[in-house]
Amino acid sequence: MSSMAVFRIIFLVVFLGWLVIWILLPTKLYRNTWTPKLESKLNSTYFSGQGTNLLLLSFPMMFIAAFGCIYLHVQKQQRSSYSKSSVVTSNPMFISLLIWSLGNYLYVSFGHLHMHKQVEKVWQAKFRSVSLRLGYVGNICWAFLFFPVTRGSSILPLVGLTSESSIKYHIWLGHLSMILFAAHTVGFVIYWAMTNQMAEMLEWSKTWVSNVAGEIAAVLALAMWVTSSHRIRRKMFESQRRARLDSARLLPCGSVELNFSKSPGLYYNPTSILFLNVPSISKLQWHPFTITSSCNMELDKLSVVVKRLGNWSQKLCQEISSSMDRLEVSVEGPYGPTSSHFLRHELLVLVSGDLLLPVNDTPANIYRAVQLQIEAYITREEEQPTAANQKLLQTIWFKPNQLDSPICAASSAVFLVRKKENAIEGKQIQNLEVPTPAASPGSWLRGADTELESLPHQSLAQATKVHFGARPDLKRILLDCKASDVGVLACGPRKMRHEVAKICSSGLADNLHFESISFNW
Repeated sequence: MSSMAVFRIIFLVVFLGWLVIWILLPTKLYRNTWTPKLESKLNSTYFSGQGTNLLLLSFPMMFIAAFGCIYLHVQKQQRSSYSKSSVVTSNPMFISLLIWSLGNYLYVSFGHLHMHKQVEKVWQAKFRSVSLRLGYVGNICWAFLFFPVTRGSSILPLVGLTSESSIKYHIWLGHLSMILFAAHTVGFVIYWAMTNQMAEMLEWSKTWVSNVAGEIAAVLALAMWVTSSHRIRRKMFESQRRARLDSARLLPCGSVELNFSKSPGLYYNPTSILFLNVPSISKLQWHPFTITSSCNMELDKLSVVVKRLGNWSQKLCQEISSSMDRLEVSVEGPYGPTSSHFLRHELLVLVSGDLLLPVNDTPANIYRAVQLQIEAYITREEEQPTAANQKLLQTIWFKPNQLDSPICAASSAVFLVRKKENAIEGKQIQNLEVPTPAASPGSWLRGADTELESLPHQSLAQATKVHFGARPDLKRILLDCKASDVGVLACGPRKMRHEVAKICSSGLADNLHFESISFNW
């Protein structure tokens, strides 16, 4: 057994043990038998009454996170083949855990019902117990809440997940936890009102739970819940780092490609995203876009493509096409997966809704090395458009500004170094006149659905076959792949991704391994 396999087994055992603790926590066994023994041995003067919770509920995940960093580093150094993990994320299973916990909490508490006042009725005491235990169950949601969105996490890669692919689970857990804690808070307010104890709302206990602190937390959490809604979040998401925008290409389909200057040492994986903010359009709106360039092929450039899908993108295209000298853009990122595990496959099939090829001076041997084959299907054109009907690309070059800096690693030390370098570099480029060519040579439009730009190298042109007036037969294409291990990555419209997934899971071929890439949260 390899050392890497031993690591994975240790991580699995620790994680399962952590889950068992959460399962046993609300039971009579844990409360009556385990709790007295654990508290007498684990609670200390330093940790007060939290020693048990720290060791059983916090330490296991801290252990996995710390040693997971070592595991991922060793795996990268050894360039070992990525072993696909089986990840089971089931909402019904998690709901079952919550129902199990709430049921056991109520069973134990109703069996030893504590009456806070002599005149208190039994049903009132049970109502209070239910309100309290709803908060306990909410703690389970919080225990899992932040795993899905921790960028650069050392835990998610262990099970083959990324932050971006797990955001929907974070949103789901956030809504569920807020519902439970809102019910917990409202339940206690109703209980205090029924038993004439509204003065309890002003209690600030020094030795036990502080009601005032809980009410403040509830108000702040409610504000976070409301402002995290899709409509408000898209308009008011903040961050800032001004980037040097070198040029923009207005593509014939109406989209725009933004080309930023980047530090040659900045490395990012495929499918990484970059958050953009354009203050002249909105100082508060930030929008995520997929990085379309490769840091291995373009050492000093980073590109994203913006489609005209909303008011913000419409205004961006209008501003760029208005012959302006420069455009101030702030960025956050890039963020993305910590590994390119899909490269482990013998053959890789990429299915997408658009095709955008580079116009840079990429060496032709790179394309030959990967044995690239491109099949482009133009559904709305019966034949290749004539030269008179072809729409040329328009490239706009922006004047550099000494306040802008190339996109680099997001750390304070690097930022200070780059700030010094930008001040020196800014003096050299302040009066630099940059030509603005009208179009990129050899650029042409193939169709409304799929765009194919200039083919800078003969090897790339030979690898590309364009089909006019036809849709791809995805089933035939995938089943014709004879390699023993075929990775199928689908990105684009939901209907298309579902069609590809259905083919891969049909059982007609056991060599197809499907992965979906979606950038819609």
